[in-house]
Amino acid sequence: MEVDGFVSPHSTLESPAVERRVTGAIAATGFGILGGSVLDATGGLVGSFSPRVMEEPDFVSTLHRTTAEPSACAEPEIDYEGLPQGAPSSTHMLAGAVAGIMEHCLMYPIDCVKTRMQSLHPEPGARYRNVMDALQQIVRTEGVWRPIRGVNVLAVGAGPAHALYFACYEKIKFSLSDAIHPGANSHFANGVAGCAATVLHDAIMNPAEVVKQRVQMFNSPYRGVLDCMASLLRQEGPAAFYRSYTTQLTMNVPFQALHFMTYEYLQELLNPHRQYNPSSHVVSGALAGALAAAATTPLDVCKTLLNTQEAQAVHVIQAGTAGAAAAASGPESRYISGLGEAFRTVYRTGGMPAFFKGVQARVIYQMPSTAISWSVYEFFKNVITKRQHEKRLRGDRDGDK
Repeated sequence: MEVDGFVSPHSTLESPAVERRVTGAIAATGFGILGGSVLDATGGLVGSFSPRVMEEPDFVSTLHRTTAEPSACAEPEIDYEGLPQGAPSSTHMLAGAVAGIMEHCLMYPIDCVKTRMQSLHPEPGARYRNVMDALQQIVRTEGVWRPIRGVNVLAVGAGPAHALYFACYEKIKFSLSDAIHPGANSHFANGVAGCAATVLHDAIMNPAEVVKQRVQMFNSPYRGVLDCMASLLRQEGPAAFYRSYTTQLTMNVPFQALHFMTYEYLQELLNPHRQYNPSSHVVSGALAGALAAAATTPLDVCKTLLNTQEAQAVHVIQAGTAGAAAAASGPESRYISGLGEAFRTVYRTGGMPAFFKGVQARVIYQMPSTAISWSVYEFFKNVITKRQHEKRLRGDRDGDK
């Protein structure tokens, strides 16, 4: 049963016939009925009653509006922090590779200064007051290209190293976070993920770090990267490329754990909704890098010593070793090997202050370096995620057709 202004419960509210009848009723009387309320033609409330017509069941009234209601169907929000369906690892690997190469290449001149300022026995021509003084002296006395000598080997190593680094970090972080605090961030998971990612990263980067630092030193005897690699293989053997690996891990595991935990904590404060926010990524990355760099400088000094094998530092070790013991130890005694020996050498050479040589250059290097790394990584992750999301939506639409 249908009456003007009323629709039976069995009628379809969206049918054109019903809309025409309701519209006609409103046009004729100037009133409409909606759920027991009397409305005028403009939709204003006039009064209300309990609708009963000839002992029929309650009827549901409808009011036709000429203005279209906004669509409730909006596109689903992109889960920026989540991995895109289909190729999750490739997204982080590509973004991480680009971020790593840009970070190391852009900050390479400061890295060169840091290596020289950490020298335990700098030559007279390599004694600098601060970072800017070092850059000016290097350019003035050794040429404009000298601060970036060896950047090619670092770029080759940084690409695959950072690809594995970020992919491993994201995978372990989400897996552990879901296991520990489902749906919430876990600082413990962030720290463990950073440590695990560092093991892979350093396994690839350590040979590049050794060659880079040998080339960066003042009065380096090597003509270039290839000459340095060939000389190391010929004179010190393959072990020379990993002599500082355990020291680098000892330094980078706490560095990255502190770095990632600080970054994620600052993101919770500055970017609680975890949207793509360039300013928050830059600030969080810079502060996290500065804190982690300052705390691990003593280990970085030891790593630099193991990588460069400074002649004067080696002489300190040889002088403190008995002649017979040195002869018995063979040709390897010419080199400083191991974190313990590096610590003793640094302490004998300059005491406790020697462990913080180059701390200013290290912090100045790490602040923009980690800011660049995180901002570039988050930018490319956002771009790649959006593109994959759009492709998936297009595929869904084509499937519906």
